[in-house]
Amino acid sequence: MKCPGQDTQYWQPGAIFEVKCPKCEQAVEFFKDDTTRKCGNCGHRFVNPSMDFGCASYCQFAEQCIGNLPPELLAQKDNLLKDRVAIEMKRYFKSDFKRIGHASRVARYAEKIGKFEGGNLAVILSAAYLHDIGIIEAEKKHGSTAAKYQEMEGPAIAKSILIKLGAQEELIEEVCDIVGHHHHPRADDTPNFKVVYDADLIENLDEKQKENPMDRDMLSQKIEKIFLTPTGRETAQEVLLG
Repeated sequence: MKCPGQDTQYWQPGAIFEVKCPKCEQAVEFFKDDTTRKCGNCGHRFVNPSMDFGCASYCQFAEQCIGNLPPELLAQKDNLLKDRVAIEMKRYFKSDFKRIGHASRVARYAEKIGKFEGGNLAVILSAAYLHDIGIIEAEKKHGSTAAKYQEMEGPAIAKSILIKLGAQEELIEEVCDIVGHHHHPRADDTPNFKVVYDADLIENLDEKQKENPMDRDMLSQKIEKIFLTPTGRETAQEVLLG
């Protein structure tokens, strides 16, 4: 069976269109399922700006369906993975809106910090959404939500989710490593880990402040000492000190 999105009988008006070449501005005709086209005037090959690769973030047959993806689209495929991970996290936690909200806010801070600190946003956001994914099993098996039990149970669950979504092996390994020690920094941690750690720390401190506020000066001193990235520290100051 052919994917309906690529079957011409389902195409609507606008499925064939023209785009200006980014090099010479000559009009280049695209079909909606072309991944790239070569400009007949200057020879420059560029990516179809209108193609939707959302399905490629999780479909195991994506490359057979739309051909070998160029590097620009492979990067986009990794980036789209974060949206699928967010959905799976919400499915896993079901109606536990407190934990869904916590993970979503950590991911939001992680994205903000990651854009300034560098690193791989696909890894960062996948780890941010899944960092506490072991908490349910920790409660079941150990009767506790302590960090060490979350870190013990989380990687296997995170791995099963990422395998289901067709994530690359390298990404799965790094995300699971972050999930497995997200409360306990190591000397050789990656920029990706540091971003997730700081994002989680901001949210945890914010939650504690709402329950049992700390003196402003003490909080300011704490922020100066415990964050791993400059942007994490600055974001904490904005969120917690206003």
